[in-house]
Amino acid sequence: MHMRKLHAVFISLAASTLVSCSTVPEHGATASSSVVVAPVARQAQGVIERFPDAPAAQLDPNAATLTRLESLAPEADPGVLALALEARNCAIRNGEVDQDAKLAVIDYSRPSTDKRLWVFDVARDQLLFRELVAHGQGSGDNVATRFSNQDNSHQSSLGLFLTAETYIGNNGYSLKLDGVERGFNDNARSRAIVMHGAWYVSPDMAASKGRIGRSHGCPALSQGIARRVIDTMKGKQLLFSYANDTAWLHRGQSFACDGRSADQILAAARALRGGGAQRVAVAAP
Repeated sequence: MHMRKLHAVFISLAASTLVSCSTVPEHGATASSSVVVAPVARQAQGVIERFPDAPAAQLDPNAATLTRLESLAPEADPGVLALALEARNCAIRNGEVDQDAKLAVIDYSRPSTDKRLWVFDVARDQLLFRELVAHGQGSGDNVATRFSNQDNSHQSSLGLFLTAETYIGNNGYSLKLDGVERGFNDNARSRAIVMHGAWYVSPDMAASKGRIGRSHGCPALSQGIARRVIDTMKGKQLLFSYANDTAWLHRGQSFACDGRSADQILAAARALRGGGAQRVAVAAP
Protein backbone atom coordinates (compact mmCIF):
# COMPACT_ATOMS: atom_id res chain seq x y z
CA MET A 1 0.00 0.00 0.00
CA HIS A 2 2.82 2.42 0.93
CA MET A 3 4.58 1.70 -2.35
CA ARG A 4 1.40 2.36 -4.40
CA LYS A 5 0.81 5.70 -2.63
CA LEU A 6 4.39 6.85 -3.22
CA HIS A 7 4.20 5.79 -6.85
CA ALA A 8 0.94 7.75 -7.30
CA VAL A 9 2.51 10.88 -5.82
CA PHE A 10 5.41 10.82 -8.27
CA ILE A 11 3.19 10.01 -11.27
CA SER A 12 1.09 13.07 -10.34
CA LEU A 13 4.25 15.15 -9.98
CA ALA A 14 5.51 14.18 -13.41
CA ALA A 15 2.11 14.80 -15.02
CA SER A 16 1.93 18.32 -13.60
CA THR A 17 4.78 19.41 -15.89
CA LEU A 18 2.74 18.82 -19.04
CA VAL A 19 1.26 22.32 -18.99
CA SER A 20 2.46 24.12 -22.12
CA CYS A 21 4.75 27.17 -21.86
CA SER A 22 3.93 30.45 -23.47
CA THR A 23 6.44 32.29 -25.63
CA VAL A 24 9.49 33.51 -23.70
CA PRO A 25 10.53 37.18 -24.15
CA GLU A 26 13.48 37.85 -26.44
CA HIS A 27 15.89 38.00 -23.48
CA GLY A 28 14.60 34.64 -22.17
CA ALA A 29 15.62 31.10 -22.99
CA THR A 30 13.00 28.97 -24.70
CA ALA A 31 12.31 25.55 -23.23
CA SER A 32 9.59 23.35 -24.74
CA SER A 33 7.40 21.18 -22.55
CA SER A 34 9.06 18.06 -23.95
CA VAL A 35 12.47 19.29 -22.78
CA VAL A 36 11.17 19.93 -19.28
CA VAL A 37 8.98 16.88 -18.80
CA ALA A 38 11.47 14.18 -19.76
CA PRO A 39 14.07 14.78 -17.01
CA VAL A 40 11.35 15.21 -14.39
CA ALA A 41 9.73 11.94 -15.34
CA ARG A 42 13.07 10.14 -15.28
CA GLN A 43 13.86 11.71 -11.93
CA ALA A 44 10.59 10.58 -10.37
CA GLN A 45 11.04 7.04 -11.68
CA GLY A 46 14.63 7.00 -10.44
CA VAL A 47 13.54 7.91 -6.93
CA ILE A 48 11.03 5.08 -6.81
CA GLU A 49 13.50 2.51 -8.12
CA ARG A 50 16.44 3.59 -5.94
CA PHE A 51 14.50 4.33 -2.74
CA PRO A 52 11.32 2.20 -2.85
CA ASP A 53 10.82 2.33 0.93
CA ALA A 54 11.92 5.94 1.59
CA PRO A 55 9.33 7.96 3.50
CA ALA A 56 8.00 10.99 1.65
CA ALA A 57 9.55 13.35 4.21
CA GLN A 58 13.03 12.25 3.07
CA LEU A 59 12.45 13.11 -0.58
CA ASP A 60 13.48 16.61 -1.64
CA PRO A 61 10.13 18.43 -2.14
CA ASN A 62 11.74 20.86 -4.60
CA ALA A 63 13.25 18.21 -6.88
CA ALA A 64 10.80 18.53 -9.77
CA THR A 65 10.76 22.33 -9.72
CA LEU A 66 14.53 22.44 -9.43
CA THR A 67 14.85 20.15 -12.44
CA ARG A 68 12.70 22.55 -14.45
CA LEU A 69 14.79 25.56 -13.41
CA GLU A 70 17.98 23.70 -14.30
CA SER A 71 16.60 22.93 -17.76
CA LEU A 72 15.88 26.64 -18.25
CA ALA A 73 19.29 27.76 -16.92
CA PRO A 74 21.72 24.83 -17.39
CA GLU A 75 24.74 27.10 -16.83
CA ALA A 76 23.58 28.05 -13.32
CA ASP A 77 24.87 26.31 -10.18
CA PRO A 78 22.08 23.88 -9.17
CA GLY A 79 22.94 24.40 -5.51
CA VAL A 80 22.35 28.14 -5.81
CA LEU A 81 19.06 27.54 -7.62
CA ALA A 82 17.99 25.08 -4.91
CA LEU A 83 18.82 27.53 -2.11
CA ALA A 84 16.91 30.32 -3.88
CA LEU A 85 13.96 28.03 -4.50
CA GLU A 86 13.86 27.00 -0.85
CA ALA A 87 13.88 30.68 0.16
CA ARG A 88 10.97 31.28 -2.21
CA ASN A 89 9.05 28.37 -0.71
CA CYS A 90 9.65 29.72 2.79
CA ALA A 91 8.43 33.19 1.77
CA ILE A 92 5.26 31.68 0.29
CA ARG A 93 4.73 29.55 3.40
CA ASN A 94 5.15 32.64 5.62
CA GLY A 95 2.62 34.62 3.59
CA GLU A 96 5.19 37.16 2.39
CA VAL A 97 4.46 36.56 -1.31
CA ASP A 98 1.91 34.77 -3.47
CA GLN A 99 2.36 31.38 -5.14
CA ASP A 100 3.10 33.03 -8.48
CA ALA A 101 5.90 35.27 -7.19
CA LYS A 102 8.73 35.64 -9.67
CA LEU A 103 12.25 34.80 -8.55
CA ALA A 104 15.44 36.65 -9.50
CA VAL A 105 18.72 34.94 -8.57
CA ILE A 106 22.13 36.62 -8.40
CA ASP A 107 25.20 34.43 -8.00
CA TYR A 108 27.91 36.73 -6.67
CA SER A 109 30.36 33.83 -6.55
CA ARG A 110 30.73 34.37 -10.30
CA PRO A 111 32.81 37.19 -11.79
CA SER A 112 31.06 40.40 -12.81
CA THR A 113 31.87 39.68 -16.46
CA ASP A 114 29.45 36.71 -16.34
CA LYS A 115 25.72 37.09 -16.83
CA ARG A 116 25.03 36.11 -13.23
CA LEU A 117 21.44 37.37 -12.82
CA TRP A 118 18.57 35.07 -13.79
CA VAL A 119 14.88 36.04 -13.55
CA PHE A 120 12.45 33.13 -13.46
CA ASP A 121 8.70 32.94 -13.70
CA VAL A 122 8.66 29.78 -11.62
CA ALA A 123 4.90 29.25 -11.83
CA ARG A 124 4.99 29.25 -15.66
CA ASP A 125 8.34 27.51 -16.17
CA GLN A 126 9.96 30.44 -17.95
CA LEU A 127 13.37 32.09 -17.85
CA LEU A 128 12.58 35.74 -18.47
CA PHE A 129 16.03 37.32 -18.34
CA ARG A 130 19.71 36.50 -17.92
CA GLU A 131 21.80 39.64 -17.45
CA LEU A 132 24.98 41.27 -16.20
CA VAL A 133 24.65 42.74 -12.70
CA ALA A 134 27.06 44.89 -10.70
CA HIS A 135 28.20 44.44 -7.11
CA GLY A 136 29.36 47.10 -4.66
CA GLN A 137 32.74 48.83 -4.80
CA GLY A 138 33.52 47.60 -1.30
CA SER A 139 32.78 43.99 -2.18
CA GLY A 140 35.71 43.41 -4.49
CA ASP A 141 37.07 43.91 -7.98
CA ASN A 142 35.82 41.46 -10.63
CA VAL A 143 34.68 38.94 -8.02
CA ALA A 144 32.74 39.96 -4.90
CA THR A 145 34.29 38.55 -1.74
CA ARG A 146 33.05 40.91 1.00
CA PHE A 147 29.46 41.63 1.97
CA SER A 148 27.83 43.94 4.47
CA ASN A 149 24.55 45.18 5.90
CA GLN A 150 26.09 48.46 7.05
CA ASP A 151 25.56 51.94 5.64
CA ASN A 152 28.50 53.50 3.78
CA SER A 153 30.23 50.15 3.37
CA HIS A 154 29.51 50.26 -0.38
CA GLN A 155 29.25 46.48 -0.18
CA SER A 156 26.54 44.23 -1.57
CA SER A 157 24.24 42.29 0.77
CA LEU A 158 23.26 38.63 0.65
CA GLY A 159 20.01 36.74 1.10
CA LEU A 160 16.38 37.19 0.19
CA PHE A 161 14.82 40.54 -0.71
CA LEU A 162 11.18 41.44 -1.31
CA THR A 163 10.79 43.87 -4.18
CA ALA A 164 8.73 46.96 -3.45
CA GLU A 165 7.80 50.22 -5.19
CA THR A 166 9.50 52.00 -8.09
CA TYR A 167 10.65 55.63 -8.14
CA ILE A 168 12.75 58.06 -10.16
CA GLY A 169 16.00 58.87 -8.35
CA ASN A 170 19.61 59.85 -8.99
CA ASN A 171 20.06 56.68 -11.05
CA GLY A 172 16.79 57.06 -12.95
CA TYR A 173 14.02 54.50 -12.79
CA SER A 174 14.73 52.35 -9.73
CA LEU A 175 13.19 49.55 -7.65
CA LYS A 176 13.27 49.59 -3.86
CA LEU A 177 14.19 46.39 -2.04
CA ASP A 178 13.35 45.20 1.46
CA GLY A 179 15.79 42.69 2.89
CA VAL A 180 14.26 39.92 5.01
CA GLU A 181 17.57 38.40 6.15
CA ARG A 182 18.07 39.72 9.68
CA GLY A 183 21.60 40.96 10.19
CA PHE A 184 22.58 40.41 6.55
CA ASN A 185 20.32 42.57 4.37
CA ASP A 186 17.54 44.03 6.52
CA ASN A 187 19.07 47.51 6.28
CA ALA A 188 18.64 47.54 2.50
CA ARG A 189 15.90 50.19 2.46
CA SER A 190 17.68 52.54 4.85
CA ARG A 191 20.90 52.06 2.86
CA ALA A 192 19.03 52.82 -0.40
CA ILE A 193 20.07 49.47 -1.87
CA VAL A 194 17.90 49.42 -5.00
CA MET A 195 17.85 47.92 -8.47
CA HIS A 196 18.63 50.50 -11.14
CA GLY A 197 20.26 50.94 -14.52
CA ALA A 198 23.87 52.10 -14.87
CA TRP A 199 26.06 53.06 -17.82
CA TYR A 200 28.98 51.07 -16.42
CA VAL A 201 27.17 47.72 -16.66
CA SER A 202 27.95 46.65 -20.21
CA PRO A 203 29.89 44.06 -22.24
CA ASP A 204 32.09 46.88 -23.57
CA MET A 205 33.13 47.80 -20.02
CA ALA A 206 33.83 44.15 -19.24
CA ALA A 207 35.99 43.82 -22.36
CA SER A 208 37.99 46.99 -21.79
CA LYS A 209 38.45 46.82 -17.99
CA GLY A 210 38.33 43.11 -17.27
CA ARG A 211 35.23 43.73 -15.12
CA ILE A 212 32.07 45.80 -15.28
CA GLY A 213 31.68 48.91 -13.13
CA ARG A 214 30.70 48.72 -9.49
CA SER A 215 27.91 50.34 -7.53
CA HIS A 216 27.58 51.50 -3.93
CA GLY A 217 26.07 48.11 -3.09
CA CYS A 218 23.10 48.14 -5.47
CA PRO A 219 22.41 45.32 -7.96
CA ALA A 220 22.79 47.63 -10.97
CA LEU A 221 21.83 46.49 -14.47
CA SER A 222 22.59 47.73 -17.96
CA GLN A 223 20.57 50.79 -18.91
CA GLY A 224 19.14 49.03 -21.95
CA ILE A 225 17.39 46.32 -19.94
CA ALA A 226 16.89 47.81 -16.47
CA ARG A 227 13.36 49.17 -16.98
CA ARG A 228 12.08 45.88 -18.39
CA VAL A 229 13.54 43.87 -15.53
CA ILE A 230 12.30 46.35 -12.92
CA ASP A 231 8.77 46.35 -14.34
CA THR A 232 8.80 42.54 -14.29
CA MET A 233 10.08 42.38 -10.71
CA LYS A 234 8.26 45.24 -8.94
CA GLY A 235 5.63 44.70 -6.26
CA LYS A 236 6.32 41.74 -3.95
CA GLN A 237 8.47 39.56 -6.14
CA LEU A 238 11.66 37.94 -4.86
CA LEU A 239 15.38 38.61 -5.36
CA PHE A 240 17.86 36.12 -3.91
CA SER A 241 21.56 37.06 -3.75
CA TYR A 242 24.07 34.24 -3.18
CA ALA A 243 27.78 34.04 -2.41
CA ASN A 244 29.92 31.42 -0.76
CA ASP A 245 29.97 33.41 2.48
CA THR A 246 30.38 31.22 5.57
CA ALA A 247 28.63 33.52 8.06
CA TRP A 248 25.54 33.96 5.90
CA LEU A 249 25.34 30.30 4.86
CA HIS A 250 25.48 29.22 8.52
CA ARG A 251 23.19 31.88 10.01
CA GLY A 252 20.88 32.93 7.20
CA GLN A 253 17.22 32.22 7.85
CA SER A 254 15.40 32.86 4.58
CA PHE A 255 16.03 29.31 3.29
CA ALA A 256 15.85 27.47 6.64
CA CYS A 257 12.16 26.79 7.20
CA ASP A 258 12.25 23.03 6.42
CA GLY A 259 15.01 22.22 8.90
CA ARG A 260 17.82 21.65 6.41
CA SER A 261 21.00 23.69 6.52
CA ALA A 262 22.39 25.58 3.54
CA ASP A 263 25.14 22.98 3.22
CA GLN A 264 22.57 20.17 2.99
CA ILE A 265 20.49 22.00 0.37
CA LEU A 266 23.55 22.89 -1.73
CA ALA A 267 25.06 19.41 -1.51
CA ALA A 268 21.83 17.58 -2.39
CA ALA A 269 21.22 19.70 -5.50
CA ARG A 270 24.82 19.48 -6.70
CA ALA A 271 24.83 15.72 -6.18
CA LEU A 272 21.76 15.49 -8.40
CA ARG A 273 23.61 17.25 -11.21
CA GLY A 274 26.63 14.98 -10.79
CA GLY A 275 25.02 11.68 -9.93
CA GLY A 276 21.67 11.40 -11.65
CA ALA A 277 18.07 11.02 -10.52
CA GLN A 278 18.80 8.33 -7.98
CA ARG A 279 20.36 11.01 -5.71
CA VAL A 280 17.05 12.84 -5.11
CA ALA A 281 16.45 11.23 -1.74
CA VAL A 282 18.41 12.97 1.01
CA ALA A 283 18.94 12.24 4.68
CA ALA A 284 16.37 13.69 7.01
CA PRO A 285 17.73 16.77 8.86
